[in-house]
Amino acid sequence: MQLYNKLSNEERAMLIKKANEKRLTLSFYKYHMIKNVEVFRNYLFTNFNNLNILGRIYVASEGINSQLSIPSKKMEELKNFLDSIYFLKDIRLNVGIEHHNESFLKLKIKIKDKIVADGLNAKDYDMNNSGTHVNAKDFNELLEKPETITIDMRNHYESEVGHFKGAVCPDVDTFRDSLPLIYKKFKHAKENNILMYCTGGIRCEKASSYLKKNGFKNVFQLSGGIIEYARQIKEVGIENKFVGKNFVFDNRLGERISNEIIAKCHICGEECDRHVNCNNEACHVLFIQCEKCYNDLDGCCSNSCKDICALPIDKQKKIRKGYKNKTRFFKKGRLSERV
Repeated sequence: MQLYNKLSNEERAMLIKKANEKRLTLSFYKYHMIKNVEVFRNYLFTNFNNLNILGRIYVASEGINSQLSIPSKKMEELKNFLDSIYFLKDIRLNVGIEHHNESFLKLKIKIKDKIVADGLNAKDYDMNNSGTHVNAKDFNELLEKPETITIDMRNHYESEVGHFKGAVCPDVDTFRDSLPLIYKKFKHAKENNILMYCTGGIRCEKASSYLKKNGFKNVFQLSGGIIEYARQIKEVGIENKFVGKNFVFDNRLGERISNEIIAKCHICGEECDRHVNCNNEACHVLFIQCEKCYNDLDGCCSNSCKDICALPIDKQKKIRKGYKNKTRFFKKGRLSERV
């Protein structure tokens, strides 16, 4: 029985092109105590693989966090399968507003300690007491109230290319960094409306629970996150309060929510909100780069990385040997309302 991905990115991309069928990108999450995580993980892999699903799924004893790419014709089968799992029945699927057939090229289902790395102890939160979920219309109304503090629960490189008007955008690389920072800054405002949002809702679920456990009274979270907000403003026809792009964690690296470009190329400073990874595999830093700088530097972040990429592959591998590559981010982007 196949329980792991066996194809390379190149092989998978070729199969996708050959199939020539529309694929949808979507996500869902659920906090729920899972007793036998490994059995559940393997059960998911078998069924997802049979549906030709690709993506990145984290499973832990506290629940599931999924980002998927699926042939559009298989959506009904996916819904039926998820409904057959009692704690995933009628789960909301956050379907993206922009799609790319190669948003994911592998099916990876990993067992984790937590479905979102938060740096918290079990006593720091109670998932049975999270914030009040609000839809796009109610979110907009709360956003305008003077007693509301709106907080972006994403990382700096996400909010740099897009965020809600007036939101506080923490200058952090990871979710675990944001929670103590937010508590310290707003511990005096426990009676205020705390309005939170993130990409799909999962980070707000944990963060709102953490704030309520620590005495915040009026905590609200955008139901379904920015992805669901974008769908609702189009479907219902309400005003869009989000400016720029929504960063997403797949090969697309972003969905455009409004026409405004609020970021700048990290190399030359020109208006730009396109994220790329440095082509030097020993660097691979995530940063914003305009098309001109991309062409001038051959997709690299600097001349030194460009020089390395010009070397023969065997020499590049020698340079990379022993280098422990970690996810890194350019930190040139700054907003006046960052904390």
